[in-house]
Amino acid sequence: MDRDSKRKPKIAITCGDPNGGGPEVLMKALCDPRLLQEATFIVFSPVSALTKWKKEEAPIVQIKSINEASVGKLNVLPYAEKPFEATTGAPTPSGGRVALWALEKAKEELKSGSIDAVVTAPVSKQHIVQADGVSFVGQTEFFGQTFSKDGGLMILCGSRLKVALASTHLALKDVPSALTKEGILGVLKTLDNTLRRDFNINRPKIAVLGLNPHAGEAGNIGMEEIEVISPAISAAKSQNLLVFGPYSADGFFGAQTCFEFDATLAMYHDQGLTAFKALCFEESVNFTAGLSIIRTSPGHGTAFDLAGKNTANPESMRNAIYMALDVFRNRAQFDEVSKNPLKITKDKSPTDGAE
Repeated sequence: MDRDSKRKPKIAITCGDPNGGGPEVLMKALCDPRLLQEATFIVFSPVSALTKWKKEEAPIVQIKSINEASVGKLNVLPYAEKPFEATTGAPTPSGGRVALWALEKAKEELKSGSIDAVVTAPVSKQHIVQADGVSFVGQTEFFGQTFSKDGGLMILCGSRLKVALASTHLALKDVPSALTKEGILGVLKTLDNTLRRDFNINRPKIAVLGLNPHAGEAGNIGMEEIEVISPAISAAKSQNLLVFGPYSADGFFGAQTCFEFDATLAMYHDQGLTAFKALCFEESVNFTAGLSIIRTSPGHGTAFDLAGKNTANPESMRNAIYMALDVFRNRAQFDEVSKNPLKITKDKSPTDGAE
């Protein structure tokens, strides 16, 4: 077994929007001393956003660099660029600046190799403005631009259900033109690989949803299933992937066929995630597949309406942290058994070399 599967990883946790519920749920999760023994955790956040939720058994230790962090401590690398004034429960430009700083810091440390994974608390996309003035599309895209040649693949994960998205943060009118045979095939290959490497599923079964109602009804309600989705499924099968569909989304989830597969590929955001969150909301984890690094996030949003009330449920954040740990170990084990395969040599007969 590779030494990486034995050592305790360094995992960064970003605060998300500090005016939302992120600081509360991450502190509730990390205040468990048992969890703090599983890895070296470093929180990127203003200290003031965390202190309300700290407990005596998990004191905050401020550090100046990742090298100072240690196992068993609640290590915090504090935000110190500009004074931060909390406006609990309300998104502000100041909160957006903090959220972006934490993401940029995580990206910097991931690129340098000083941390092994990042868990990102939710952000308010409308209040993050990047340095070049470009609007912030989402955290999946933020890490995908740097750590994947094809962009990241969003997968929402529950204990019994995983739903991946062929398109993410697109207007509904733009989805049909964004779907191509080659694009869907690429997503299916990424999904198959991450199920094997990151989730330790040897021969994953993947379901694919259609785009149109009733999966197009043989072309009567749209041609995307015939012209794009089915050809992509056939191409994936020809590459030995266990892929099935396209299925009509309503019947697929309504009849609970979704639980018969290791993962489901939906064509657009709400098609997959409305059903997923109805079934698995409290436990859900957002995992970005197809990256060279590990990134997870709780499956919920900023929860400004709950911020500061001590009512936010930390289950999704806790699950996101444990998933980062599991994926780190699974990758190390998968890479170890996959490298340096034994060479096949021709057997010598008993008389080889005899005179």
